[in-house]
Amino acid sequence: MSFSDLGLMPELLRAVAEKGYSRPTPIQQAAIPAVLAGRDVLAGAQTGTGKTAAFVLPLLQRLSTPAGRAPRALVLTPTRELAAQVAESAADYGRYSPVRSTVIFGGVSDKPQIAALRQGCDLLVATPGRLQDLAQQRQLDLSQVQFCVLDEADRMLDMGFIHAIKQILKMLPRERQNLMFSATYSQDIRALAERFLRNPLSIEVAARNATADRIDQQVYRVAQENKRHLLAHLIKDGNWSQVLVFTRTKHGANRLTSQLEAAGITASAIHGNKSQGARVRALNDFKENRITALVATEVAARGLDIKELPHVVNYELPNVPEDYVHRIGRTARAGGTGAAVSLVAPGESALLRDIEKVLQRSIPVASLPDFPVSAHPAPASAAPAHRGDGGHKSGGRAPGGRAPSRWSNRGHKSSAAARFSGARRPV
Repeated sequence: MSFSDLGLMPELLRAVAEKGYSRPTPIQQAAIPAVLAGRDVLAGAQTGTGKTAAFVLPLLQRLSTPAGRAPRALVLTPTRELAAQVAESAADYGRYSPVRSTVIFGGVSDKPQIAALRQGCDLLVATPGRLQDLAQQRQLDLSQVQFCVLDEADRMLDMGFIHAIKQILKMLPRERQNLMFSATYSQDIRALAERFLRNPLSIEVAARNATADRIDQQVYRVAQENKRHLLAHLIKDGNWSQVLVFTRTKHGANRLTSQLEAAGITASAIHGNKSQGARVRALNDFKENRITALVATEVAARGLDIKELPHVVNYELPNVPEDYVHRIGRTARAGGTGAAVSLVAPGESALLRDIEKVLQRSIPVASLPDFPVSAHPAPASAAPAHRGDGGHKSGGRAPGGRAPSRWSNRGHKSSAAARFSGARRPV
């Protein structure tokens, strides 16, 4: 099947072709005709499946007839990065279309956004907080909205936006077409779908809460204090050129970034305390391979669209097991392959079990390489080699009195450093 079989207008087909796409993904095959036909849609799709185009393309077609200044389509996203990504897709696919699109989000001045709204738009992409702010200031007219999209609905609920979403939906006309996209399902998501959607077409392109089969997942059992040393070793020894690293806290992201820099690895941090300008610069540097490691907190998990990202590392496991799916979904996008590595300390064993329950399978434990441990990670000659379990190569107990055997490998003879060597690029 080609995009021309989906009923899209020539202007959109031309833009799609110029983006280098010839065949729609499964979610695009199912969703685009349904949206064009006016159906409400509930789509379960993990990241990297092409879901943004699955709603942007048909919306651009439905909005192609010129109208007034008020937006007729509203797309709600949980993060600024994702809002910017959706807006960029709308601009790319709509380059030969008369549809006007605008994006609004927090963390930056609202004055340019207000000016853009006053000029008029057909498609509005927004984060809930900034949308509410501008609506309360009476800078935003939502009375003409005919189409409403909740993108990454599960993440919006996780981030506490349920009240804001309910308030926003009350501002919209009752008669409208609704689309809801979620990578995972929960009772709250099902309840929201029942409230938001009317006789929806359900589309599910992957098993619920499943990760992409193309992602090579591995776990390293390693003492917390040795994680940074192991990570530096993996990056250097494997010659990784691009790796996205997830930490649990903003402070942890900043600290790890400094530690990687001290080890001679170019790195930047991206999290909620960074200004929008700093986040954009860090992301652009990463995409252009000016830095090797981008260290991120959960806020960045859903909004980053990085083509051909070969490696994702869970430096710390997420507290919510479903977030693991979104983190590692940053790799193996759009049909590619990738590697996801998780560094698991003794205190994170319960989190790992929860993740494996969600995945309905165990994640292989990789054999640990020898790696140097020092105050500042350095070449192997600068410090004695340690095993990743925190114990010395010669035996003895790990720091804190833990026996190395607790974190010994079980039945994995091959070195994971060799397994993940090189910058693995999607095919």
